[in-house]
Amino acid sequence: MKAMIINEIGTTEVFQLVEKAKPVAKKGHIVVEVKATSVNPIDTMLRSVELPWSANLPEVLHGDVAGIVSEVGEGVTGFIIGDEVYGMAGGVNGVDGALAEFMLVDARLMAKKPKTLTMKQAAALPLVSITSYEALVHKMNVKAGDNVLIHGATGGVGHIAVQLAKVLGANVTSTYSPANEALAKTVGADNLVDYTTEKVANYVAKYTDGVGFDKIFDTVSGKNIQKSFEAAKFNGHVSTILPIEDPLQIALKSLSFHSVLMLIPLVHGINHESHGQILTEIAELVDAGKITPIIDESDYSIWEVSKAHDHLESGKAVGKITLTA
Repeated sequence: MKAMIINEIGTTEVFQLVEKAKPVAKKGHIVVEVKATSVNPIDTMLRSVELPWSANLPEVLHGDVAGIVSEVGEGVTGFIIGDEVYGMAGGVNGVDGALAEFMLVDARLMAKKPKTLTMKQAAALPLVSITSYEALVHKMNVKAGDNVLIHGATGGVGHIAVQLAKVLGANVTSTYSPANEALAKTVGADNLVDYTTEKVANYVAKYTDGVGFDKIFDTVSGKNIQKSFEAAKFNGHVSTILPIEDPLQIALKSLSFHSVLMLIPLVHGINHESHGQILTEIAELVDAGKITPIIDESDYSIWEVSKAHDHLESGKAVGKITLTA
């Protein structure tokens, strides 16, 4: 089969097109004929910088995949040949990813693709959907009536998190960039905040009567995390997807702080079933019209992955960058 591989960490020029042995199904696994994948920041990081998992870097990057089951291994009961599936199932920790014609995946990490989406659309969902679900449901137990703040209304994770929080019955406020105002208005937040002009104290007063938000999901992190701590109520919850430097406000407000890293099952081999279950539920919500991915207008093939990485790193992408086989 054809595959795009890397043999070293570096710029987008490290990708090479090669012929590689097609994977064969093994116990508990399926072989997926890759139809689409998407670019996540973790993919560009694994390509370009040393990370805790770099010593065991796979040749083939990209975890998000949508495709068709071509082989079924021993013990797999949930899928048959021909099923359209999607998942986040490789591209890290020595497990080859989706930048190839075929991908060997642990069946527990996969789910049936939403029927109402194309392969290109479905490939945008796995990592961001799992991250959003783990933050809102598993970590913070968001429920009906909660006053929730989500930073990054049009970001890859943020736009899914806003929609999921609404499904859970929360009252959702979300920050956005004025450059993406029109798009931000389409994701379903009850209140939108221009983060470049509105002070935290102002929107806390406006949307929480000065009490602070019950639960906050910060998909931006960095220096923005201090805004999340400021906006949280005493004894509230804050979740983030990136490390933080100064945890003082967590103690001063007695906050419950949650770090979300959806790669843990792939890196440490635990809770694989959880990802498949989440994606099955997300597919149902998508087909019910309650969650819709935002797809960048770019049109790259898997063999143009260098261009796709350049596009993400340019900061000009609007929505998820997807690549098709």
